[in-house]
Amino acid sequence: MAEISELLVVLLVILAFLLLLGGVTVYLLVKLGKKAASKARQATTRLTSHVNAMGTGDAAEVERLRLDLRREVTLTRQAVEHAQREGWGLGDLPRLLADLSAQADVHDRQLGMYAQQRRVSPYVDHATLDRLREHQAKLTAMCARIRADLLGDQVRHTATGIADLTSRTDLEIEARRHAPDPLDQIDELYRRSMEERKDLP
Repeated sequence: MAEISELLVVLLVILAFLLLLGGVTVYLLVKLGKKAASKARQATTRLTSHVNAMGTGDAAEVERLRLDLRREVTLTRQAVEHAQREGWGLGDLPRLLADLSAQADVHDRQLGMYAQQRRVSPYVDHATLDRLREHQAKLTAMCARIRADLLGDQVRHTATGIADLTSRTDLEIEARRHAPDPLDQIDELYRRSMEERKDLP
């Protein structure tokens, strides 16, 4: 009887472990599924933007503006992240980039709404389109200015490194040269003086 109860306890422990393992597996699968669905939505949005940008008209132009803005923000983010990895003093630039990215997301949504409305409606709101273009130009110009400043910093850092390397190279080459032997110099001076005496009448 005791053997049966021990066997039953072991079976219940194994069953509880399997149920726990199954629950963790289901949780991880649900989490992975949500992440995959989010990535799929992002990929679908990007693909749709690329396809819509290939057309003609205002809607296609706005989609091209969206793609251009995304590219500019991505390049700027990569430049700032590179500068952070290098340990450069960036001040408040990362925070500024976060604000700029948030504003670019707002502008991207506005461009998306305008493009969607333009595709389904024949009426054109030129004033809004002009303002959207103006905002686009300002945002992309800010991204370009940030990247240009970071590139200038990178060139300055590189110039400092090259100057240091040049001076170290000069010192190393100079250290490898053999110093002239003073006795050889004395012998050379003596030889010259003897030759000069021979030349005298």
